[in-house]
Amino acid sequence: MKECPICKKGKRIIVDDILYELGTKKLLLKGERCTFCKEEFFGDAEHEKLYKLRQEQNVWEGSIKLHRKLSRSGRGTVLRIPTDIEQTMHLKGTESVIISQVGKRKLLIEIT
Repeated sequence: MKECPICKKGKRIIVDDILYELGTKKLLLKGERCTFCKEEFFGDAEHEKLYKLRQEQNVWEGSIKLHRKLSRSGRGTVLRIPTDIEQTMHLKGTESVIISQVGKRKLLIEIT
């Protein structure tokens, strides 16, 4: 098992239940998940499936939905941004954000 490059605490295990929503379609993908931070990683074959689905639906930016769980850290709640989104948006981890509540069950996160 490989060490997780994100948290450096967990091991990456092979899974086949990564739920990925794109537009109106849902896919179950194969990949790896960290046993500690739960970050998920896709291989080239899975990225190819996503690319083809995006072509079929003509869906690119702004339509990715990945299911994640919140976690606790100290007195706050933590939401990790998945690697796929981080890379797509070219995030470095030093950006400031604005978090707004939209309705009862939605958050809007804006990079400033």
